Parts: sequence; C-alpha cells; structure tokens
Amino acid sequence: MDLSDVPFPMPERPLLKVSGLPYPLVAAGKVREVFDMGDAYLMVATDRVSAFDVVMREGLAGKGILLTQISLYWFARAAELTAHHLVEDHTARVAALGATYPELQYRSMIVKKLRPLPIEAVVRGYLAGSGWKVYAATGKLFEYQLPGALEASSPLPEPLFTPTTKAAGGHDLPIDCAAASELIGPECFEQVRRISLELYRMGAERAAEAGIILADTKFEFGTDAEGRLFLIDEILTPDSSRYWPRASYAPGGAQPSFDKQYVRDYLESLDWDKTPPPPALPDAVLAGTLERYVEAYVKITG
Repeated sequence: MDLSDVPFPMPERPLLKVSGLPYPLVAAGKVREVFDMGDAYLMVATDRVSAFDVVMREGLAGKGILLTQISLYWFARAAELTAHHLVEDHTARVAALGATYPELQYRSMIVKKLRPLPIEAVVRGYLAGSGWKVYAATGKLFEYQLPGALEASSPLPEPLFTPTTKAAGGHDLPIDCAAASELIGPECFEQVRRISLELYRMGAERAAEAGIILADTKFEFGTDAEGRLFLIDEILTPDSSRYWPRASYAPGGAQPSFDKQYVRDYLESLDWDKTPPPPALPDAVLAGTLERYVEAYVKITG
C-alpha cells in the first residue's frame, strides 16, 4: 500500500512542531500538542516518532494525520457506547481551522475541556508484551490466574482489564483493579471497566472483519465538572493498540504489527542505550514504518 490509498492529502515533509497559532500551548507530549482555544482544547497530532520514551529526530510525514483519522473513525462508532470528548460541532470547527491553517486540517481534534482520570484503561485479548513477560515469570497475568502452558501471543480465555497508572513522565505501571478503584472511586471504576471491555470487543470485531487481530489496547477517560465520564485522547490507533495481521498469526512468538514496532526492532539491533540522543533512522526504516500506518488506516476504516 502507498499514499495513494488514503483519501486526503499527505504532506511531503513531517510536521514536527506546531507554530504560529494564536492559542496558548498548554501541553506537549511525545506526539501531540494541545492548545487552549478558550471554550475547548485543540489537540494536534504531529508526525513525531518516539521509541523507548525517546523522541526520534526524524518524523513520519503524515503519521499524525493517519492517527487522527483512525481515532475519528472509532469515535463515531464509540458514540453508541459512551460519551466522548469531541465537541458537538467538531466537523465544522475543524474545517474552519483548516481554512486558515491547512496543515492542521486532518491532524486536529477540537475537544471538550475535561479532567483526565489518573489511570489508563488497558484491555488485553492476547498474551503479549509486558503481559507475556509477567505470565512467563509468574503463571498469572498481573492479578488474573490463567491456564498453564500458554504461549507468547496466545489468545486469552476472555478479554481482561489490566489498568495502569498514568505517569507524567517515564513508564506507566500496572496496578490491580482494587487499587484503581480506590484511585478513581468504585462507581467510576466499574463504569470505566465496563465501557473499556465493550470498546475492545467493538474494535476486535471490526478488526476481524478487516483480517487483523486487535491483541490489546488502552483507553483514557476524563470527567467534566458534574463528574460525567467521557472517552478522551486517541482510540484504537496503532500507537495505542497492538494490531497483528490475521493471515500470518501463529502463537509461540512475537507477531508482526501495524505500528512503530518496525522502528523499535531496528533500534534493538543497534548498540544504543535507549537514552537521548537517539540514533538516526534510515530512510528505508522510515518508509517501512509509514507503510504500516497506511495499511492500518486502510484496513481499519475500509
């Protein structure tokens, strides 16, 4: 797949930093920058690439657009299950923004001002990543007892909710459901867990139709002044989820994925200590990674 497979213009050069806006910058993460528009926040996905919590010097031209469009696809479907953070007149407001700042047209979300919950809502349907490492060492998936003799990338008997802390810097850390419930309150916790599992099933069903596997994902939630719950941030993107091709799936080891794992695999082959400054990424690695994001967008959205 190539850039002709997406129905919107892709930039020739990566957008690494947003500048020239009349709105104050209120937050800047590894990928997204957030600006205060007064009544709402403007969330812009740049083309920055991070790996091992280090931002690479190079970017992927259009990655932020693909992530945003995938999120918008899913938010439209998630609205049947939960309230979310997009403002009611989102399409019109983004179009008005794009008329003045065309480079932001497809990579922006205008969202309600909400207070993020201090946990990330992780749902796992397969035994991979840190979950596999914990199972291999303990026979459990964090607090959950699992059958013996499962392999890496095996499907779980049912999707499991495994929350983590939400770290301002560094790595998020697993916590058990009791600790998460204490952090955000039992009623809110049960709502987050229920909605997260419903959203995972929604994503897994659509992924299966597209010939891919949604192995695991993470959601974020926030509340308004009245305490009402909203789905926020990104949703079911290759940066927040582990997607595998169904055709090549075989339990027993790591699976190829539609995300920046291609970058991570290259970096793992180097003698690099995973601290700044990062090594340069070859053009072939950048091109191969972007191709995976394009493929994910096309397969997921159809």
